[in-house]
Amino acid sequence: MGHPRGLFYLAFTEAWERFSYYGMTGLLSLYMVNQLLLPGHVERIAGFPAFRSALESIVGPLSTQALAAQTFGLYTGFVYFTPLVGGLIADRWIGQRAAVVIGALAMSAGHLAMAFDQSFLVALLLLVVGSGLLKGNITAQVGTLYPPDDEARRSRGFVIFSTAINIGSVLGPLVCGALAQVYGWQWGFGIAGLFMIAGVFTYLSGYRHLPARVARESGSTEALTSSDRRRVAALAAVMALTVFQSIAYFQLFNVNPIWIQQHVAPTVAGFTVPIPWYQASNSLFAIIGVPLVLWIWRLQARRGREPGDLARIGVGSWLAAASNLILVGAILLAGSGLVHPIWPVLYSFFLGIGFLYYWPTLLALVSRAAPARLKATLMGFSFMTLFVANTLIGWIGGFYERMSPMAFWSLHAAIGAVGGLAVAMFGERLDRLFRSR
Repeated sequence: MGHPRGLFYLAFTEAWERFSYYGMTGLLSLYMVNQLLLPGHVERIAGFPAFRSALESIVGPLSTQALAAQTFGLYTGFVYFTPLVGGLIADRWIGQRAAVVIGALAMSAGHLAMAFDQSFLVALLLLVVGSGLLKGNITAQVGTLYPPDDEARRSRGFVIFSTAINIGSVLGPLVCGALAQVYGWQWGFGIAGLFMIAGVFTYLSGYRHLPARVARESGSTEALTSSDRRRVAALAAVMALTVFQSIAYFQLFNVNPIWIQQHVAPTVAGFTVPIPWYQASNSLFAIIGVPLVLWIWRLQARRGREPGDLARIGVGSWLAAASNLILVGAILLAGSGLVHPIWPVLYSFFLGIGFLYYWPTLLALVSRAAPARLKATLMGFSFMTLFVANTLIGWIGGFYERMSPMAFWSLHAAIGAVGGLAVAMFGERLDRLFRSR
């Protein structure tokens, strides 16, 4: 297909990794609430009394559901924090290839350890450390497969790589969710571990075709100008604005499965829908929504009304707010009965489209506007916004039992709307700064 052989080893490795990550994540909240944190199981978790005591010393006493939400938020938050450290370790000491191998092996061990109550916290730690070593470094290797002047082919290479990510994100919850429902939690976690091991073998098979280190970008040692510093400050402000829609988006994976279990009709035409399939639909919509979003942007461009970067991020905020309002409307329609499954599917659809508006736009903006010497660092900090958002959804998820479902999802709609209002207030000023460059 005209691309370096190493691209396909990286793409398939990442597909297996995303399969295992999203497959396990789709089960995690349900597993904790329905089994792991209940009497008879929670006593077996090594180190859990100290972990719970540390959490409750900060946020106060926690119910089982609130404890699960806090644990989920901390886990997914640190998954997005550690790539910054993993990139530093790879750049300074061990190189990208070795970092990815060590990270993939750690994640494989973590997924397999999830099958046992005793090793639950150890499993989460292995997954966080492994993801930190793997996630950023495997993405960095994609770009270095191409010559510096081959921008067109590099862009198409990232499209192929991103497609593999989305395929893994769809299949993981589908397969792991079905196995967990039919055979038990251990089967769901076990298959996630096996696919992560497949990722290790895939990567090792293509090891000789992959770059060991990411070369430094030319001009990266130049001193920052006053214009550079203003752009860095502006990028930091944009990153802060995206935290609001990230909170409204990522609750999809934390409290939303618990709400579906409690308030959504479990069957469609006699078929019991595994709850992780709702999360899989979000990743599916992120794939099929790409041509739709690109068509909308092309149509707007022909009319001279294509939105700028900040306007797109603002649209993403409003779509995240509207998605949560769909759940509010569904609760109103259902009254005292169960919500029809179509409503959480529509919620996932609009969240997926909103994600396409704001997250790729943020990464593209950082790649374009960041000073050369800080490009990689600022790209790492863009993922730190997901660390902040996921940590906050754990804290906010702890209020779920104290609020009505309508109030809880209304709160998330309001949080998304705050991001949209902030973009409306400051977006044009920031956009002018980036355009002037």
